[in-house]
Amino acid sequence: MSEHHNSVLYVDGVSVSFDGFKALNSLSLIIEPGEMRAIIGPNGAGKTTMMDVITGKTRPDSGEVIYNGETNLLKCDEAEIAQLGIGRKFQKPTVFESHSVYSNIELALAMDRSVKASLFWSPTQENKDRVDAILDRIRLSGERNELAANLSHGQKQWLEIGMLLAQDPKLLLVDEPVAGMTDSETKETAILLRDIAQDHSVVVVEHDMDFVRDLDVKVTVLHEGSVLASGSIDEVSANKHVIEVYLGR
Repeated sequence: MSEHHNSVLYVDGVSVSFDGFKALNSLSLIIEPGEMRAIIGPNGAGKTTMMDVITGKTRPDSGEVIYNGETNLLKCDEAEIAQLGIGRKFQKPTVFESHSVYSNIELALAMDRSVKASLFWSPTQENKDRVDAILDRIRLSGERNELAANLSHGQKQWLEIGMLLAQDPKLLLVDEPVAGMTDSETKETAILLRDIAQDHSVVVVEHDMDFVRDLDVKVTVLHEGSVLASGSIDEVSANKHVIEVYLGR
């Protein structure tokens, strides 16, 4: 199949079993450059396992995963995959609580794969400008000197997204970004992710259907480890199989 040449992520026939349980069952998925895709599905549908395979945490029993049309991710370890430009944000935010918001982004920048000799790293004007631009983008310019510990839950999620952006990934995998957020934070996060998708490819795993609707992107529904349906939120919401296994619950 030649489709993987133009795609940022090409997943074909990927299966993973844990003690006889098929977490992924011949899963196939293609993400185009600059695309944002929402992935939904009931618990146990294989969403987390899919992220684990893409980031090298879990090795599949079969199938292939090609990044950027050329790199076989199944031959890379987790660190190599991160260096290739695949960033992952887990559900629970992990920020440096005892550091300021500004310094969290700066630390993430120092860990960037392109900054050599980070032991002797000192912030240049260019780096300072970059931190400012990221803070602006993640709506935290006003909180730059606040300790990360003092941020709201939603703001911590934004800060972690900013820390990912500092490492300049080409593809972002974002796991349930709005879990535990207020309604206004949830709305703002949809706007933020749509903005990030202007210059990154983004895969969002989410349960909150209103949020997915706000993202206004193609939706893939997973069920029992494979793709049950794909399309707009309206198309998948009207799909009788999707209603049966997921939305009707």
